Amino acid sequence: MKKPLEALLRDACERATKGGELVTTTLPPLLLSVPKESAHGDLATNLPLALARSEHRPPRAVAETIVRHLRDPDGILAGAEVAGPGFINFRFTPAYWWRLLAASEAAGEAYGRSAIGGGRRVQIEFVSANPTGPLHVGHARGAVTGDALASLLAATGHEVVREYYVNDAGKQMEMLGASTYARYAELCGRPVPFPEDGYHGDYIRDVATEILASEGARWMDACRNDAQAHLRDTAGAILLDGIRRDAEALAVHFDHFVSERQLRADGAVAATLDELTARGFVYEADGARWFRSTVFADEKDRALVKSGGDYTYFAADVAYHHDKFARGFDRIIDVWGADHHGHVPRMKAALSALGLDSARLEVVLVQIVSLTRGGTPVRMGKRSGEFVTLREVVEEVGRDATRFFLLMRKSDAQLEFDLELAKQRTAENPVFYVQYAHARVASVFRAAAALGLDRAAVAAADPTHLVDGAELVLIRGLAQFPEVVEASALELEPHRLVFFLMELAGEFHRYYNRTRILGEDRELAAARLLLAANVQKTIRVGLTMLGIAAPDTM
Repeated sequence: MKKPLEALLRDACERATKGGELVTTTLPPLLLSVPKESAHGDLATNLPLALARSEHRPPRAVAETIVRHLRDPDGILAGAEVAGPGFINFRFTPAYWWRLLAASEAAGEAYGRSAIGGGRRVQIEFVSANPTGPLHVGHARGAVTGDALASLLAATGHEVVREYYVNDAGKQMEMLGASTYARYAELCGRPVPFPEDGYHGDYIRDVATEILASEGARWMDACRNDAQAHLRDTAGAILLDGIRRDAEALAVHFDHFVSERQLRADGAVAATLDELTARGFVYEADGARWFRSTVFADEKDRALVKSGGDYTYFAADVAYHHDKFARGFDRIIDVWGADHHGHVPRMKAALSALGLDSARLEVVLVQIVSLTRGGTPVRMGKRSGEFVTLREVVEEVGRDATRFFLLMRKSDAQLEFDLELAKQRTAENPVFYVQYAHARVASVFRAAAALGLDRAAVAAADPTHLVDGAELVLIRGLAQFPEVVEASALELEPHRLVFFLMELAGEFHRYYNRTRILGEDRELAAARLLLAANVQKTIRVGLTMLGIAAPDTM
């Protein structure tokens, strides 16, 4: 929708410059936006305000100059007027909207997809929860955000790899082993003290029960250290398998699972620390080895190797990101919980110290989720004892509602998830509202089939019959879809697409409630069906990009 107007604006500025009425030869990025009020036109630009300083003229005078030099050989503009302190408001002709509807129809299910990514390779790491328990609703937000971003990037011409980093080494895994051993011993009738900082959720008992059923009580007669190490590894594998199943229940998949323990065993962590040392960014103090992160404006240096000789989590994470760069990705995207915000600058510092372009690492921070039930906070889950699991939420409200609700806010903004609202089959439930628009169009086509108006006949309909203002507004909405998809992908903000779908569905519901689509005028009915079909397709494609179903019946 914007690109033809951008071309007209650049041409107008070039004409004005050649005529001596403008002096600026290099234009800033052209910002075109859809006005909040339809009375202000279809698109508006603030270009005159951006040029005013270099032109040494009032913005309105610059705007008038640009408008005076506009040439519209294809007749797409119905009007261009100067407004406010120096904006230019544009209104398109109905013929332009009909052309865009035809373009949407011609694109088919590929509508909204593009090649702007140019095949650039993108690795996106998300969730990466410790395999010490089931995924909770906070993990679910990161899972849905990462998965939606991966889909949007793929839809815009990127080659995407989804990855899960398994933190299966370190203190938290040792605590898993000790906790599982305590429950296992209890089940064997030979209880031992439960570790003070252990994992207390009922899921640990379930894991111990599964191990006892498959392996018997033989680990009670083994060396305790050996028993805890075995139970640590076995419990970790069981819980990681559960994490995979939880992710699948949310329609989230990963191309690779990368093990921290394997990175250590393969020498990747040692090799990365050796390189940092060779570059002069590692020193020893108090029996530990430290990274000179203060060189890169960090508040303090960061430990890489503890005084006991074990690697820190940070050391392994640096090695993992070093490996990502070695695999040749053009963009590396991490989806982290907001509590990891302090980890971002030190990770970028480590990459810079390794001689890598830290700008290739982009971090999307995901804020916490507050679960409510009709406004009342939901505190704990049934099985975890400490949090509400992802599986509990999906089982209660369904996959589609879970994904949609978790994407309804910008990822770094806190989110309130009302379980009761998510289950409602009313217009108040946003996911139902959007899916119902898709189903409504399907019901209209079932009725149209009885009149002999099938999809093939509708594809050849004449859009010039669409002259109602509400119809042109719907086409304008359709025309924005490719740009919304691009912006959602490039800015790493899937909530933009969610907002768009809610707005488009709302416009269609209002149109449906006031318009008789299948009237006596067969040509008009066919044109309206063409419009409805493209609204339906756009909703379907958008929901699919978000991993949400587009049902034909509700």
